[in-house]
Amino acid sequence: MGALSIRDVRKSYHGNEILKGINLEIEKGEFLILVGPSGCGKSTLLSMIAGLDSVTSGEIRIGDRVVNDLSPKDRDIAMVFQSYALYPNMTVRENISFGLQIRKVPAAEQARIVERVANTLQIGHLLDRRPSQLSGGQRQRVAMGRAISREPSLFLFDEPLSNLDAKLRVEMRTEIKLLHQRMGTSIVYVTHDQIEAMTLGDKIAVMKAGEVQQFGTPQEIYDNPANLFVAGFMGSPSMNFIPAKVEAVGGGYGVKLESGQRTHVFPVPAADGKLKAWEGREVLFGIRPEQITHKNASRAGLPQFQTAEMPIRLTEPTGPDTMVLVPINGKDVVCRVHPAHAGQPGESMELMFDLSKSVFFDPASEQRIA
Repeated sequence: MGALSIRDVRKSYHGNEILKGINLEIEKGEFLILVGPSGCGKSTLLSMIAGLDSVTSGEIRIGDRVVNDLSPKDRDIAMVFQSYALYPNMTVRENISFGLQIRKVPAAEQARIVERVANTLQIGHLLDRRPSQLSGGQRQRVAMGRAISREPSLFLFDEPLSNLDAKLRVEMRTEIKLLHQRMGTSIVYVTHDQIEAMTLGDKIAVMKAGEVQQFGTPQEIYDNPANLFVAGFMGSPSMNFIPAKVEAVGGGYGVKLESGQRTHVFPVPAADGKLKAWEGREVLFGIRPEQITHKNASRAGLPQFQTAEMPIRLTEPTGPDTMVLVPINGKDVVCRVHPAHAGQPGESMELMFDLSKSVFFDPASEQRIA
């Protein structure tokens, strides 16, 4: 029996369908990320798993129990909120043990659990402080500690890092991943940040407008996006989408690219079978910035690599890489190159395209075609 099973779950408010038939399942110990833009329904779905909102139709199972009609306290879950939701008049120790007191856990057992949780989260030195005396990261650790103390079968996290600054978000992301590795408890985690999703999740559900656009492992979703939305949402910088005509080339099919005064037709052997039906028609050619880089002599001549000289419009140094913008088919295309090889605006540079993971979309339906 899986840790969480969501079957054809729908939610409507005043006749407006917010969730449109969600189907997801994770096994015990898995880390599920619900990711998508604001208003896509991910927090609504989390609230329904928690029992804070009702299900219009469908079924939610936690372990072997259907929990649609169970109150939050009977679902064996613990939730960590974006706002921390700590009691300001209580110490850290009291905040962590509050739920234990409600459940009438003996005092000695409470003390043992608080000590274990504090050691796990490295907040033992903060136990006698109040929330107002803590930093944002420390408050979030306390909120996590209160959840951990319950030893639930399922943890729910609702954008827990969105109130933290960038550096602290990275640190807390690492803490949450290490915590999951140590405890092995199932987690459902809501975020709009695709980097958090890629970093933390065993499984990711990418949501848009109340529907799951794609469900799979981070690498599956990154390498094989189901549609234009998923391809553009997952990845930083985003995937390039280049309008390009499909042409026959070398006994197969490829895409026609124009940059500056030069025209190139890049063959894409891996997509031949699916591109054949599109000969003479325009597709959206998707390629990620890291798949367009400076020329590498060791890869030259391999069928999946193509080189072309293109004019540089802009460079954006980031430290380890430099983002180079070049015009292709009337679009600014982002390329990720080593700083030592980056040219300057107004110059041209020879770029190498790795076509092994390039993808193609129907411009009308935005669905993946190859």
